[in-house]
Amino acid sequence: MHDEVLRAADALVAAFGEGRLDDYFAAFAPDATFVFHTASGRLGSTADYRALWDRWVAEDDFRVVSCASTDRLVQLLGDSAVFTHLVQTTVRTTAGTETTHERETIVFRRQTHGHWLAVHEHLSAAPGTTTAPATTTAPATTTAQPPATSTITETER
Repeated sequence: MHDEVLRAADALVAAFGEGRLDDYFAAFAPDATFVFHTASGRLGSTADYRALWDRWVAEDDFRVVSCASTDRLVQLLGDSAVFTHLVQTTVRTTAGTETTHERETIVFRRQTHGHWLAVHEHLSAAPGTTTAPATTTAPATTTAQPPATSTITETER
């Protein structure tokens, strides 16, 4: 089961990093919850998160440029599993390009047919790091910063 959870995590984060948003959001249960240090409150569903993402794209032309995931751990808890890792993500908006260093927890639940879906994601700033703009072209227009998620690098597959 460990490898099954890791494959589910790999697929989720690869879809994010490659900009395959339909695949990315399909990796979450409809009732999944999300807690991001860049958002003012908990998001109560995948639809809520997708709507926020669409707002970032519409208002700031938000795009993921690259991601790297390291220090990965899977903890099995029966039909649930906890996946944790460190994430370095570079995004581009109308404000420019920036790189974040974060840590992330994704909780997965095994479905009746054996497939693992994410049911909760929690993202926080990595201790001792700050968001570093790589290039700045204009101020951002939204108050909520997009959360950086992750993709698995080729060397970790």
